[in-house]
This record gives sequence, C-alpha cells and structure tokens, in this order.
Amino acid sequence: MKILIAAIVFSVIVLFHELGHFLLAKKNGITVIEFSLGMGPRLLSTERGGTRYSLKLFPIGGSCMMAGEDDDDTSEGSFNNASVWARISVVAAGPVFNFILAFVFAMIITSVMGYDPPKVLQVTEGSPAWEAGLREGDVITEFQGKNIVIGRDLDSYMTLHGLQDETISLTYKRDGKKQDITFRANSESKYMLGFHYASEGEPEILQVMLNSSMQKAGVQAGDIIREINGVEVKDSAQLQDYLKEHPLDGSEVKLGIERNGKLETISAKPQMTKQIDSGFVYNVYREKTNFLGVIRYSATEVRYWISTTIESLAMLVKGQFSVNDLSGPVGIIDVMGDSYEAAKTEGAVMVSMQMLYWAILLSANLGVMNLLPIPALDGGRLVFLLVEAVRRKRLNPNVEGMVHFAGFVLLMLLMVFVMFNDFRRL
Repeated sequence: MKILIAAIVFSVIVLFHELGHFLLAKKNGITVIEFSLGMGPRLLSTERGGTRYSLKLFPIGGSCMMAGEDDDDTSEGSFNNASVWARISVVAAGPVFNFILAFVFAMIITSVMGYDPPKVLQVTEGSPAWEAGLREGDVITEFQGKNIVIGRDLDSYMTLHGLQDETISLTYKRDGKKQDITFRANSESKYMLGFHYASEGEPEILQVMLNSSMQKAGVQAGDIIREINGVEVKDSAQLQDYLKEHPLDGSEVKLGIERNGKLETISAKPQMTKQIDSGFVYNVYREKTNFLGVIRYSATEVRYWISTTIESLAMLVKGQFSVNDLSGPVGIIDVMGDSYEAAKTEGAVMVSMQMLYWAILLSANLGVMNLLPIPALDGGRLVFLLVEAVRRKRLNPNVEGMVHFAGFVLLMLLMVFVMFNDFRRL
C-alpha cells in the first residue's frame, strides 16, 4: 500500500511540474514531441495535435520533450527558435508550478486543520524568561533574529541549530503590541544522548537532535524504545524512572529500538552537552483560522518548506550534514509508509491530510532543487539562458550539451549512492 500511495504522490508532483513546461511551451509556439508520466518503456500512448502523450512503466519521473531542446535546431516550432525570454519562461515554469501545487495542497490542509500559531504555552515561573516578562499566551514573532510566523518556524530553528548561546533574544506580541526582550537562560552541562520522547504512553522518540549520539547511531523520530541496557521499557514513565535512577555518565548505552514492528539493538555513547533551558514551551498544534488566514498561512506553509530546504542545503554545503543523511525515493517511500500506518488508525481524513502534507513537502523540495544552478537541472539551463540574455548571443550548444550531460551523469551517480544508503538503512 505504501508503494502505491508514494507512486500516486510522486506522479501528481512530477506531472504538475512537467505540465508547467508543457503549457508554457505551447503558449510560446514550441512543438512538444512527447509529454509523458514515468520513465522506461511506454505502457499507454496516444498522439494528438502533434504531441504524443505517454504513460511509462516506472512512475517516478516524467518528461516534456520539446523539438530542438537538446540540439542546435532553429527551425520553426523548435525550442531554440523561440526568444530567450520565452525559453526562460518555459524552463522556469516547472519549478514555479511545483510551488503553485504546494500552495493548493496547503490551502486544503489549512482549511481543514488550521495552522500552528507560535504561542507560548507555558513559562517556568522564576526563570529568566519569566523575569524578562514573557507570559503564557504571548505570540512569538522573532527568535534569535529569525522571523517566526508559525510554531514550526521555531521548531525548525531548534532542530537545525539548537540553543548555542545562553543569551536569548526574542520579540513577542501581546494585545496587539510587540515587545523585544533579551535574557540569559539557565544552562547545565551533562551527558546526553540527544533525543526527546513522548511524555506519556509509548516511549516514542519525537525528535533526534542534530549531530547527537542517537543520530549517529541511526535512530529516527518515530522509533520506540523497548529496552535500555537490558531492562524492558513498557512506557514513557518507566523510561523516565530508569534515567533518573541511572544518570548518564559517558558509558555506552545499549537500546532496544522498535521500528516497523522489528526490534533492533543499537549502541550510543552519551556526549557531554551544554543544555540550555529557554524557560518556556511553545505551541506546534494547529487551530482553525478564517478565509484570509487560510490564504496567508497556506503561503506561509509553502514558504516554510522552501526555506527549510534551502537552509538544509546550506548546512550540507557547510558540512553540518553529510550526503549519508540524504534520502532518495526508497527512503521517502519508507517514511511515507510509516506516516500512513500511523495516520490510518485515526481515519481517512487524517490519512488524506498526512499524504497532502508529504505532497507539499516534496513539491516545494522539487521546486527548490530544480532551481539550483546545477547542469542538467532546470536551474542549470536557466544559467545558460540568462547568460545568453545578457550577451544577446547563445553559447556554443555543443559545450552546453556536454556540460548538461556531465551534470546528468553526476546526478545519476549521486542517485545510486543515495538509493544504496536507503537500502542500507532499511
């Protein structure tokens, strides 16, 4: 079932991406030879208006093949015969349509589920945050210089960066008025594994901290702790009691981790970590909003995933992530399957919302990735076209073709490596 659902989600996203190229090509008088969904041999095919429409065997990928796109053909109806700005619009249309699709899906989710306002749910009385004036019900609008619109903006900052400095600056809104505060948070250095788990019920891991012992051991959010150092763990309370009675001291810890019904034993060595207590708890749960709110927060949803993707790529370039942390189609299908299994117990509506959420994430991600200035991607083609627009003369098509081919080969090698990692994790 999870493969079928993933295939449907991937197909919709790719089809809409290629539809962008297709519609702009038609509008600019460019001949579209074939518009296809999938890769490999054709399963179904029909020809209309000079364009062959095909459904191919493998439902990951697609194409909009235009006359003269990859050669120096300048005859009427070819890609190269169109003006440079027409070609730029055709190439850019794919990623732009991905963002449009993400916005449409975000509107559905926001209409049904609402949005997650960045409200303060609790402030520890007597803490530096309390002394600075922060109170329950305040809405955080800026944190450590980052603009905050939804609760996940703050959650994303905490996940990707954490609190590196005890000095915390934030802006909150109360009764329509904004207030800037700065305070020095309490901190404590101690041995930690680097994860958060559910406070009640099953000891499910909710978050794994970046570069923590647990992340290095391959633990993921959604895993359930069933054993710790040979002691059976039945619920979160029992895990909490064990950790109180056996404080981490730097010695290796053996954990029995359940994932997809299978138990695996992993070892993790706690790291000395400075733990900074912000002194407050913020909201990540959704609440309903009005029509204008749906429009606003749907755009915010898309912006959130675009900015998160860009920030993650920047951390990859800086070496804060490695290529081993990347997931390809196999890994995505596996995680989507876990989401489906978790949501189906709550009914069809929740399953639909969860799959739309994945579609937003993947569509925004695909839009960003395709705009990167990498040969063979839309962004790489846009670089050549923009240079042509400035020079008012096309670059040597043979050179451009070789650059794109080299880029394609490198991308395929990266894809093979990522898929190998996906299977290794499975």
